[in-house]
Amino acid sequence: MNTFRYPLIAALLILLTCSLSSCDAIGTIFKAGAWTGIVGVFLVVLLVWFVINRFRRS
Repeated sequence: MNTFRYPLIAALLILLTCSLSSCDAIGTIFKAGAWTGIVGVFLVVLLVWFVINRFRRS
């Protein structure tokens, strides 16, 4: 199961990065305000950290 998990995660991350336009996302966040952008970036980093830690524990 562990040998199958890593390619699946890599494929999902590649799909996610190809399907999202970072310029549009960042532009929309900062139109709403600088604090909203700071909080949004913090939450995304926190979410990524949480997901990585969950996969390392498994």
